[in-house]
Amino acid sequence: MGASKRVAELVIQASATPGASTRFAMVRFGNVLGSSGSVVPLFRRQIAAGGPITLTHPEIIRFFMTIPEAAQLVLQAAVLSQGGDLFLLEMGEPVRIKHLAEQMVRLSGLTLRTPAHPGGDIEIVYTGLRPGEKLFEELLIDADSEPTSHPLIYRAKEDALPAAQLWPALDQLQQAIAEQRVDDSLAILSALVPEWRRSA
Repeated sequence: MGASKRVAELVIQASATPGASTRFAMVRFGNVLGSSGSVVPLFRRQIAAGGPITLTHPEIIRFFMTIPEAAQLVLQAAVLSQGGDLFLLEMGEPVRIKHLAEQMVRLSGLTLRTPAHPGGDIEIVYTGLRPGEKLFEELLIDADSEPTSHPLIYRAKEDALPAAQLWPALDQLQQAIAEQRVDDSLAILSALVPEWRRSA
């Protein structure tokens, strides 16, 4: 999970005023199959074009759920919200993306092209991890989670920053970004999200 996404959560947490007419909550979950940016449509297009399928790394693992599952759990989380909540959705077992790609090739009635099978239809090519990209997806930072009344929804306990501290820091961050002061911007981001580790 990226630092900028965690800052967005801090904004929502700071905006959740007790007794306010608007109730703010966040839902954190993994990849949604078939959604915009999902690997499934990308792999489908690459297979239709005759390949290759491009993967960043053979060991990369991600969580997945379907669009209906995601929509239902988001709506359920809204019902459970008390304000400022951070909900985690049960994602089941993570999926190795390489296995997903291989299965999609087979389900298309095609074969994999490998050193052992050079006559196969579709090759998988590894492009290398992008800066900041992780092999293993984590849905929690340093927080614990507790069950809710819904068996597939958990409430995370993440630290929050009071609005009086967060808003000035965000103003400073915005100014540093506008002035293209990269090191200052990253230093402010690191202070806001201390669990974040800047990539080399």
